[in-house]
Amino acid sequence: MTERLTMTEFARKNWNKLAGDAIKAKMHEHGIGFIQLSELFLEQGESETANAICNKVNRGTFSHAFYLKCMELMTKQEKQEDREKKYKIISLFSGCGGMDLGFLGGFEFLNRTYDKHDFDIIWANEIDEHAVRTYRYNLGNHIVHGDIWQHLDEIPTSADIIIGGFPCQDISINGKGAGISGSRSGLYKAMLSAVERVRPKIFVAENVKGLLMKHHRKDLETVLSDFRNLGYQVDYYLLNAADYGVPQTRERVIIVGRLPEIPEIQIEKTNTSNSYVTARQAIGDLVDKVEDEIANHIWSRAEKSPDQGSRKLDAERAGYTIRAECHGNIQWHYELPRRISMREAARIQSFPDNFIFQAKLRATERQIGNAVPPVLGWHIAAAVSKALK
Repeated sequence: MTERLTMTEFARKNWNKLAGDAIKAKMHEHGIGFIQLSELFLEQGESETANAICNKVNRGTFSHAFYLKCMELMTKQEKQEDREKKYKIISLFSGCGGMDLGFLGGFEFLNRTYDKHDFDIIWANEIDEHAVRTYRYNLGNHIVHGDIWQHLDEIPTSADIIIGGFPCQDISINGKGAGISGSRSGLYKAMLSAVERVRPKIFVAENVKGLLMKHHRKDLETVLSDFRNLGYQVDYYLLNAADYGVPQTRERVIIVGRLPEIPEIQIEKTNTSNSYVTARQAIGDLVDKVEDEIANHIWSRAEKSPDQGSRKLDAERAGYTIRAECHGNIQWHYELPRRISMREAARIQSFPDNFIFQAKLRATERQIGNAVPPVLGWHIAAAVSKALK
């Protein structure tokens, strides 16, 4: 008992010295002097001169609250410096945030961790109010709701990257075939304006496979030419999401523009047709789950018929493409006598389970179907990050 008290007394007497050493070690680690630490106090509205801080730390004449404040201020400074070191992104036509989540990283899907990337999204835009609610709930308040043409002047004038999937309804196989002259797909010109305004190092645009069809060839050439005329090297790739660990054979065109000094990106595949993530692997654990609106585990009651759609998932292959405008005609479960739930659709699109959609069934269905699969976005982001370094 006597020894324990002696140790306690010793610890109390030496706490200030140990705490002082900890403050000085953190200052040394981040290259912060007493003057800078004093300025951090001043930014918080607290007056602590550099000499006063120096004396307190060296003599050990400070309170526990002072110690905590010093460490808090230096930690905040550290986080701010880390943020400033990250590549800055502007996101257009952001939807619910599938591509944005992929570029940010820091999520888990099917027991795999997708690490954080060195990107920071500083501004985003989306016209659909339901998607904006979902985006804000999951990713942050930096998204602006409204028509991009009404907000072009608000776009920051400096960023390293611009990303976005300009609307594809006029190019989609299931669309009206109007191409880039259509009211929706013609919005690529807004992205063109943003690139001209910001002059990012790289831009990434996503669109449907239909852009490569013969009758849209002129549209593709126009899009590529318009971006090249801004001084960018422009490449395009047809990617199958299943090749990158997404449980879905979803093919999309990715257009990447880069300044001449930036090397071409290399998007490395992680899976082959023999190792695709199957529908059963993706959603099998949800078979016994009851409906749960909070978790988006709800489904359409549309009956099976020629008019209502009757496609059924195959348990042992990757899922089919999740469409945005299926009007309740989403695919049938491979085993259960119902259509797949919104959570199951989100899984097939590679959204993590903690990504919660802030809408009812139909609006959620559109958000999921319109999204870039986050896992595919993560691999694109990894290639962009490597090219920038």
